[in-house]
Amino acid sequence: MAEPIAMPPERAPAIRVTAMPADTNPYGDIFGGWLMSQMDLAASSVASRHSRGRAVTVAADAMVFHRPVSVGDEVSVYAELIGVGRTSMRVKAEAWRRARNDESTEKVTEAVFTFVAVGEDRQKRTVPPLPDTAGDH
Repeated sequence: MAEPIAMPPERAPAIRVTAMPADTNPYGDIFGGWLMSQMDLAASSVASRHSRGRAVTVAADAMVFHRPVSVGDEVSVYAELIGVGRTSMRVKAEAWRRARNDESTEKVTEAVFTFVAVGEDRQKRTVPPLPDTAGDH
């Protein structure tokens, strides 16, 4: 039985960027670290908006790279707030690639990033609770 075709989330990506030659390793493949940094940027945008201020990355869970990213590929990173503590937030980020001259997409990797909200004094501060979506039908 064939695997179902995966589709990216229907919401707008937090970041969309084109992979460039400067982002490659000596073999011409896009560095995993470059991709992870794009995911961190996208996730931090979600965390900063939710916390209404500075949020710093404190952890990222394990990443498995399912597909390579090539020079010229358009990389879209989707990020979603999935958990909130007193001062921390968990944001799931998914990276998808689309070849420059094609419409098909593939999921490249995903990870959950943990952020802590901090004030100007760099001390932890409280964040709003996770939005209640139970009434949104």
